[in-house]
Amino acid sequence: MARWLLTGGAGYIGSHVLRELAASGREVVVVDDLSTGIASRVPDGVPLVEMNLSDSNLVTVMRDYQISGVVHLAAKKAVERPLHYYRENVDGIASLLEAINEVGIGNLVYSSSAAVYGEPVNGEVGEDEPTVPTSPYGETKLVGEWAARAVAKARRLEGGGLSNVSLRYFNVAGAGADNLGDTSV
Repeated sequence: MARWLLTGGAGYIGSHVLRELAASGREVVVVDDLSTGIASRVPDGVPLVEMNLSDSNLVTVMRDYQISGVVHLAAKKAVERPLHYYRENVDGIASLLEAINEVGIGNLVYSSSAAVYGEPVNGEVGEDEPTVPTSPYGETKLVGEWAARAVAKARRLEGGGLSNVSLRYFNVAGAGADNLGDTSV
């Protein structure tokens, strides 16, 4: 059985994804620094490792739990502190990709954002629209996509592989349960 690492699994989107992964029968380990996540959102029986993605113990966690895939949702989304968000989002994906490489994990689902498109001219957005982010958040998400693609390409050239997909979603709203609502402002 594949075991998945879910970064940001105690957060708003992460807690919903966690429930769906668990309901599908997958084993999940949550890594969350709890800066915006809420520990009580992680159900009993699901390991919660409180750490930042830049923590050098990330490789140890992946090895100890025998992780075979990663769903990366951990990120900062507000734009008042752009350098902080670059550090958290860009350094976070870089650290995660380094750990994925070291352990040899072959699957990555990356939570990107429709913010990578910026302000579309015609109001409609297709996946092939140009990516011209207009916010630091959108820029950090696009850099994350580029980094994941670059690592996947390098691993293919080395005879390995990293299957990855970037999900670009818009304005997530609602809650699957009373305790899963978005608490951010």
